[in-house]
Amino acid sequence: MKLIFAGTPPFAATALEALLAARHDVVLVLTQPDRPAGRGMQPRPGAVKQLALARRLPLAQPANLREPRLQQQLRALGAEAMVVAAYGLILPPAVLAIPRRGSLNIHASLLPRWRGAAPIQRALLAGDAETGITIMQMDEGLDTGPILLQEKIAISDEDTAQTLHDRLAALGARLIVRALAELPSPRAQKETGATYADKIRKEEALIDWTRPAVEIARRIRALNPAPGAMTTVAGARLKLWRARPAALTGAPGEVLAADGGGIVVACGNGALAVEELQREGGRRLPAAAFLAGSGLGPGARLGT
Repeated sequence: MKLIFAGTPPFAATALEALLAARHDVVLVLTQPDRPAGRGMQPRPGAVKQLALARRLPLAQPANLREPRLQQQLRALGAEAMVVAAYGLILPPAVLAIPRRGSLNIHASLLPRWRGAAPIQRALLAGDAETGITIMQMDEGLDTGPILLQEKIAISDEDTAQTLHDRLAALGARLIVRALAELPSPRAQKETGATYADKIRKEEALIDWTRPAVEIARRIRALNPAPGAMTTVAGARLKLWRARPAALTGAPGEVLAADGGGIVVACGNGALAVEELQREGGRRLPAAAFLAGSGLGPGARLGT
């Protein structure tokens, strides 16, 4: 099938690779303009651009899709469908209507739950037992279009945003290939149970030790790898990357134990054994390596 593909990060690149493997004719790849990244904040191409260049696919990086001239160029391509995955730019109604078979979106949740920008992180933060992929026919709303395909996966107690992302990216790639092959009849979304997955705000990374241990553990997993859950000790910032609930109690933020098994910190309900962490400007370290020479021990207070 002749396709336009729109996407930017690795999640989308996984889908593009699958479409190419299925021998679809990708006549244009749309991706966001290069963004500053890394310590030097130099413009860096996204994963979709890198793949498109490697496979010598036609590529465009418009700042928006509202220009009539660009829309006319898209029409001239004669694409049967547009596939959209984590593109990051709004598609105006005029663009959605260009392909004969419409525009299909790969969304990383079981719509109508977690419409919006951060469905993977929000599912983890909420403690959802499952999530999945929805292949949706796009309309003018925010992830409100009719559903073509859905498939569930379980969320484990070990899943981070990264591991869940990778599993969902693979599932999304498989389902979009299937959707284009089968062209199933769309069914309208129900509004019952609809929730909104707002972007993760910087302030959400700061751990509140008065919260229950199980909730804080979910936050650490949901914000791994970005932006990383954060706390402080004696004014210095620490990022926490891996932790598990522990059967101890104490004043919230108090370090109850500190050894090779982890740094056990009291929470509002229960405690948390931190197993991997990182001092600002340092490397991610297992708790035992971090403790060597750190001076952190029982009685210290996190969140200060």
